[in-house]
Amino acid sequence: MANRHVKAGNRVSTVLARQLGGQLLAFREAVGLNQSEAAEVLSAHTAKVAKMERGWVPFRDPDIIALCKLYGVEDNEVIAGLLGLAKLDRERRRTKGWWVSCAGGNLREYIAMEDAALRVRLWQLSLIPGLFQTPEYIRASVVAGISVDDMDRIEEVVDVRRRRQARLHGERPLHVHAVIWEAALRQLMGGPQVMARQLARLCELAELPHVRIQVLPFRTGGYPGMGGPFNMLSFAEEGAMDVVHMDGLHSTDWVEGVEDSAAYGNLFRHLCAISLSPYDSVRLIQEIGKGMNE
Repeated sequence: MANRHVKAGNRVSTVLARQLGGQLLAFREAVGLNQSEAAEVLSAHTAKVAKMERGWVPFRDPDIIALCKLYGVEDNEVIAGLLGLAKLDRERRRTKGWWVSCAGGNLREYIAMEDAALRVRLWQLSLIPGLFQTPEYIRASVVAGISVDDMDRIEEVVDVRRRRQARLHGERPLHVHAVIWEAALRQLMGGPQVMARQLARLCELAELPHVRIQVLPFRTGGYPGMGGPFNMLSFAEEGAMDVVHMDGLHSTDWVEGVEDSAAYGNLFRHLCAISLSPYDSVRLIQEIGKGMNE
């Protein structure tokens, strides 16, 4: 289920709330109850349940607990995951991070999610992931994709990505597992010298205990995931409440359904299985980087 950030008056439908609402909707439908019956246990109007299931409102913990009891959800880990997601959504609605003033609407929501995430898994075909890009590489990639009228935005993009990269360090570092197609390593973005420094940067980051980089080599041939890159954001333990982000040419899509996000998780695991090991990936990156310097 692909969704975009939606506003209506003062209400905001957020990715996290839509995911939580979608999970409660699935529980309700599984036991054959309607919204009126769910509203009754909350001593509320049907409209409240409808807003909750569509992610229009922040969730109260007592409401989640009451609905889980009504729907027969007894797994404490599942309930804890829902409560954690609700808390995270409430915090995200209140927080005014640095990205509010310097990022566009779609990007703003993604950065807010990335800032809250514990872990990100990403698959990239043609570019080095933004979290790993050097300033020179960023400038070269931005120049290649914008019009002359937007050239003054280049340093703004550099600054935004630099701030995002701060999550790779500090007390609460973001855990990143990246699978990169070999083509992204060989694409001369900015020329040989820029790419040589970029590849050296990848090798440096691969030494961090919370960064794992794998390369899918050309020799693999056909592979799943050829349709496009994606990022998977995790806010709890592995497999719990993941959302998938796909950034297209003119739009940003979120895959929020539990089954759909699980399918992307399976796809990512398969990509990891057919890619080089982290050790061999670094060796290949070093080899390609050496060729850039010759």
